[in-house]
Amino acid sequence: MIIEHALLEVTPGRESDFEIAMGKAFAIIEGAAGCHGASVRRQHEDSSTYLLVVKWETVADHMDGFRPSAAYEEWRQLTHPFYATAPRVTHFLEPIARS
Repeated sequence: MIIEHALLEVTPGRESDFEIAMGKAFAIIEGAAGCHGASVRRQHEDSSTYLLVVKWETVADHMDGFRPSAAYEEWRQLTHPFYATAPRVTHFLEPIARS
């Protein structure tokens, strides 16, 4: 399992509209092959910053499957108009084993 982490900086004053759009966008990303769920959290310190976390089976499911798809274009049209800056997207591996 891979965890996608995307830091989303929303244009100040557009947070409510972004949250409504994101509510609609969840069905799109969660319907993608290899997606095992998504969530978005609002930052406590800066109410215009959000954290998107998506569980993917593989990085390829995200980058080679979802990203070039028509579904991604629909996702992008719903969510990207609200961003003040381009999202910073990274992928994380399995948790480190505990001793």
